[in-house]
Amino acid sequence: MNNSYNERSMKIIDLKKTILEDNDADADRLREELKKKNVFYMNVMSSPGSGKTTTIVGTIERLRKHFNIGVMEADIDSDVDALTVAKAGVSAVQLHTGGMCHLDADMSRQGMAALEAEADNALDFIILENVGNLVCPAEFDTGACLNVAILSVPEGDDKPLKYPLMFEKCQVVIINKIDSMPAFDFDMDRVKNNIAMRNPEAVVFPISARTGEGMDAWCEWLKDNAAQYLGENQNG
Repeated sequence: MNNSYNERSMKIIDLKKTILEDNDADADRLREELKKKNVFYMNVMSSPGSGKTTTIVGTIERLRKHFNIGVMEADIDSDVDALTVAKAGVSAVQLHTGGMCHLDADMSRQGMAALEAEADNALDFIILENVGNLVCPAEFDTGACLNVAILSVPEGDDKPLKYPLMFEKCQVVIINKIDSMPAFDFDMDRVKNNIAMRNPEAVVFPISARTGEGMDAWCEWLKDNAAQYLGENQNG
């Protein structure tokens, strides 16, 4: 009996690794494209119900006089969030992922093309509200120059321990719904320590998007960093 087939070494291909590596390369290309166009791109990620849309609307209200802002709303279905954002007076498009739980670099590029077609003026600040999920969006680089995670008080202060990649990938962590802290067993010092365990460089902003508490500090930081990024590109 010929055992040559059984003895032949088999090549194993890690498809997920290949997909992620291909996307990482495309994300780097997209960052270069946006740098040449002088566009600041921010990716906002969180669980469903954390207050992403409310936070984004509050951010728009404070920054729209400084930048030409456009927003991409990514969801499996519906256009609720895009309509909410559009009421804030900026260009918005809804991206339906068809069941996928994240956006990648090429999806971002397609969304930007649609967003630019909708905008009255050239955009220099694009916000992506990624699909509500603490796992998949952290794995796929969208080509953004700033990644933001929103953690709401009702979710608990242990989330950085349970979903490490999300907090490792983000330069900013927003703690939202701090007005609800009296109703929950949530420790601000503990969550900051948990975030620092995953990412000591992450900047943390406690806010209430509903009441506005902390929003000015977050938006002032964001304004300065976006302006610096855009200024460096112009000077470069």
